[in-house]
Amino acid sequence: MTSKQDILSLFEKVRRAQRQGQYAPHKPLLLLLALARLQRGEPRLVLYRDIDLQLKELLRSFGPSSAPSSRHYPFWHLRTDADGSLWDLQADAGLLERPPAATPNLGELRDKQVQGGFSAKVDTALRQTPGLIQTVVRSVLASAFPETLHEDIIASVGLDLSQSLYSKEGPAVYDPAVRRRRNPAFRERVLLAYEYRCCVCGFDLKVCHLPAGLEAAHIHWHTNGGPDVETNGLALCALHHKLFDLGAFTIEPTELRVIYSQHAIASRQQDQQTPDSELRHHGVPLKSPQAIHQRPAPEHLSWNLRNVFKGPARPF
Repeated sequence: MTSKQDILSLFEKVRRAQRQGQYAPHKPLLLLLALARLQRGEPRLVLYRDIDLQLKELLRSFGPSSAPSSRHYPFWHLRTDADGSLWDLQADAGLLERPPAATPNLGELRDKQVQGGFSAKVDTALRQTPGLIQTVVRSVLASAFPETLHEDIIASVGLDLSQSLYSKEGPAVYDPAVRRRRNPAFRERVLLAYEYRCCVCGFDLKVCHLPAGLEAAHIHWHTNGGPDVETNGLALCALHHKLFDLGAFTIEPTELRVIYSQHAIASRQQDQQTPDSELRHHGVPLKSPQAIHQRPAPEHLSWNLRNVFKGPARPF
């Protein structure tokens, strides 16, 4: 049986976006979807056409606006990652003889009955090693997504983790090569910069002088190389942190206005004109930090706009 560390090493060798810092959730989401199938005892290989719609919906929910159109790429390209030891494809010989860069289009993957899944040795190790699926899931989540999205992704792909992502002893320990160490002072510096209030809605509840439900959000995600500095941070309540990481809104870089996506839809009773509607924040300037040098940096806001925000934006 292949060791747990050998399997983890293969997942760590999966290539991501070609440009450094670009958010590319395609492969991580496909891997999590495949892990969920395996956990349910389904066959090692699956026809692409049978997971196409689910992969599309996952990328619509957790990827940038352009992600669903290229949802078939990872199914094809994973076969060349980790020296070809992680992912198998089965199809007509003529199709598999194509150069790796000659990606089949969506129609070809669906119509030519292309199948894919973990290699036989990886599949066997994942099924037979207790706790290995959970360890791999934690590693994939930590390397690709902010923690605000972990539970939603787990539920959406259909994983059933018998152990929480966080043990009684604290956060799970990840290999430093997968997850960069966070600066523990980042949260306090960002909350202080924004005077311990959400910079979108002004939420500032304290319990015994302890800020409650207030978080320091990375504009350029830490998992994608974003630095632990005030200019890459926003003080957000738990709700707005979640909405920000889902791409429901972003921050306009010139006047620092809150910009909501057209995909963020409130009920008719909660439209933009209603005083307690979430959309009332659309177009409203961010509550500024105490010092000018702490304002969000344009380069970080641009990263978030390109990689996370689900455009197009709502009109003013």
